[in-house]
Amino acid sequence: MNYNEFLERKKHSAINYGIEPTFIPDKMFDFQKHVTEYAIKKGRCAVFLDTGLGKTIIELAIATNYVRHTGKPVLIITPLAVADQHLREAEKFGIDDVEHTKTGQYSKKIILINYERLDKVDYNDFDCVILDESSILKNFDGAIRNQLTTFLKKVKYRYLFTATPSPNDFIELGTSSEALGYMPYMEMLQKFFANNENNIRPQEIACKWYLKPHAKDDFFKWVSGWSISMKKPSDLGFSDERFILPELVVNNHFVKNDKNWIDENGQISMFNKIAKTMTEVRLEQKMTIENRCNKAFELASQHDTSVYWCNFNYESEMLGELDKNAVQIMGSMNIEKKEEILKAFATGEIKKLITKPKMTAFGLNWQHCNHTVFFPTWSYEQWYQSIRRFWRFGQTKPVIADRVFSDGQTRVLDALDLKTAKAIELFDYLNSHINSNITFKKEVLTQQIQKPKFI
Repeated sequence: MNYNEFLERKKHSAINYGIEPTFIPDKMFDFQKHVTEYAIKKGRCAVFLDTGLGKTIIELAIATNYVRHTGKPVLIITPLAVADQHLREAEKFGIDDVEHTKTGQYSKKIILINYERLDKVDYNDFDCVILDESSILKNFDGAIRNQLTTFLKKVKYRYLFTATPSPNDFIELGTSSEALGYMPYMEMLQKFFANNENNIRPQEIACKWYLKPHAKDDFFKWVSGWSISMKKPSDLGFSDERFILPELVVNNHFVKNDKNWIDENGQISMFNKIAKTMTEVRLEQKMTIENRCNKAFELASQHDTSVYWCNFNYESEMLGELDKNAVQIMGSMNIEKKEEILKAFATGEIKKLITKPKMTAFGLNWQHCNHTVFFPTWSYEQWYQSIRRFWRFGQTKPVIADRVFSDGQTRVLDALDLKTAKAIELFDYLNSHINSNITFKKEVLTQQIQKPKFI
């Protein structure tokens, strides 16, 4: 490969527009038809729709349009065990050219595959790729993320679907923009953000980025130019009548840490303190594992069906010992075993499930269950996605979410409340700039380039 070929491979494809829609299922709701038409015409689009609003059928409708337009297959990449939900939705809407591949072999035009099996397909076969629950990418190793990002830059038509568009860090929207082929991440930082180091080096440890106050409106107009967002149908001017959620009851359960802290000098503290750093939080979690698991088991025992959300193996193991009716999903399991357990829980064969947010908190529909026990962390996204498996459109009962944590973890709860407020702020800005757009003129250099004499 020569240098010019190397540079060419680094370029984004120049095509940044879509096609005219030719297929919109009649059974879709009015707001779903609107989002589908917008996204198809856009060609490269981030679709930020809350859980239960129909992302699955919108993805399938988009895929059908591009199959008809290009004559090539369309790839939809999903979290584990979510592809079966796409198959059921396709059958419901009469879309029959859909297939879930686990080996990379396929015979139909709309291909479903899990993120974990990406290495089994040849990306050159596709002109359109759709990422379902795209924010889950943060939970995979760098190899999968890099593989997918490199591939997306060469695809003509690309879509990112998620319910949580970087709710707590506006600059993360730059990674979506770059993946879709719009403004690169670094250019976005230079245009809209500033930092306390007065530089443009994201790798600076002490560097804190913030959105320039005078650039806030332009930033969200720009984001709305390549995305569409909706928390409820009325955000796009449609009726919420059929999409009113039941009550969400969040209960906080403090358990006491009855063990003594030991400081860095090996001295035993007379009084325990509130954990502040990540290291202290981890220590607090380990010191209170027995008390927290006992409380979680007590709460889940009051319900016929429930999900335990934990974070560490020692938590899931203890919960498994306490609740003999619960089935664990462990990271060491192969993909087929995880899928088997998730299907069994979705059908009601398994009543109690022990899992971790980073493994199963994305995309799954569990409206048959209305109770969960959650061990909080700093991650708002994990909390939001976890409860949204149950508290979503289609749920008919009030959802009870019991959060169990030690008295030394109050700062974690404070952080979740702060991040929740920021997530609401993000959606408010996105929705207030719907259909707004802003363009930027690229600077044209007219001066003759002066080459060094030795060239």
